[in-house]
Amino acid sequence: MLTQLQGKVGIEIELLAPRGASRATLARAIAAAHQGTVRRYFHPQSEPSKIPGTPILENLTLGFEVLNDQSQRVAQCVDDLTLQADCDRTSPPKAGWYRIVSDDRRLLRLVSQLADAQAPLAEVLDPVADLFDVGSKVAPNGMVKVETDESAPIAIAAPLPGERERPCELITPPWTREELPQLAAMLAIARDLDFAIPVEGATHFHFDAAPLCNAATFKNLVNLLWTYGPALQRLVGTNGRCQRLGPLPKSLMELVQQPGWDTLSWPEAVAQLRPLKLSKYGDFNFKNMVYAPADKYTFEARIFPVWLTAELCYAAIGLMDAVLRRAQNLKPVPFKEPRAGDGAQTELLAALPLSDALQQYWHRAITNVPAATSSPP
Repeated sequence: MLTQLQGKVGIEIELLAPRGASRATLARAIAAAHQGTVRRYFHPQSEPSKIPGTPILENLTLGFEVLNDQSQRVAQCVDDLTLQADCDRTSPPKAGWYRIVSDDRRLLRLVSQLADAQAPLAEVLDPVADLFDVGSKVAPNGMVKVETDESAPIAIAAPLPGERERPCELITPPWTREELPQLAAMLAIARDLDFAIPVEGATHFHFDAAPLCNAATFKNLVNLLWTYGPALQRLVGTNGRCQRLGPLPKSLMELVQQPGWDTLSWPEAVAQLRPLKLSKYGDFNFKNMVYAPADKYTFEARIFPVWLTAELCYAAIGLMDAVLRRAQNLKPVPFKEPRAGDGAQTELLAALPLSDALQQYWHRAITNVPAATSSPP
């Protein structure tokens, strides 16, 4: 297996089910391989809204958690609202598939605790209506609404638009290097079921944030990604149609260059980072490091394309692991302006603590662009 990894990595791979199948199809097949079960649940997501005065709509979409024969999580198969181009919105909604929408994340979290994802659309909001002592209103188009006496909407359940059951983000638990071969088995199942690469597809890697939570390490990481982020994208073959990517904020780069930054304690650094209001939607996601959510205390790399072969994912994990290792080496990474050419890629690889096999692989990728089409040695 062509990789190196300290700690653990969680993997998110965006896939597309063939017509007539769904993300539930993949979940059931993975469960069968583990003599396990599938639990249908609500998966929270946000999307930009076209409703005046409501910039963001919060969604609960149907996800499928795979549990092994000892009730341990093996994988999740969930929707990803950025995957749009492959879906025929004119197709009729698939029976039994729906989503719940609200303009208030707090209300939607309450809904997720009360509603049963196994319930049919017509009944799914009944517990919410009971809590607020109001009735559910069913529209002719099948939408179900719960609102207060002042007609303020609490939540709306609606049939999915055409083919929205086909997008499938395959999410793994955090894995050690020894556990990574499980990915090859899952992707083999996906290939056998004719799952494909979405037009806007991406792969995200979540690395343990704890070793990075040091002001000097954080500055090194920001400087590495500010300077070599464009070169990394070119090296790995980032999908140009992938949504919600973007360079590091200039405000972040400027903050870590301030005199005395390296000597800050991590709580002091976090106090300065929080006013930047960092977004997760970029090439690299630092937000989880700053706000430390209990279920996802990670640094996320979001620039990778979708590969249906696990070996390519392993090489990419090794590359990012080397970036993180270089950041943890307290030898300062100097600030330089962003660069993207072959020279920048070569310079980056020379600076990284990569194994000989990974050095050879990624050097070959420089001369065989895009890297996503090349094979590991």
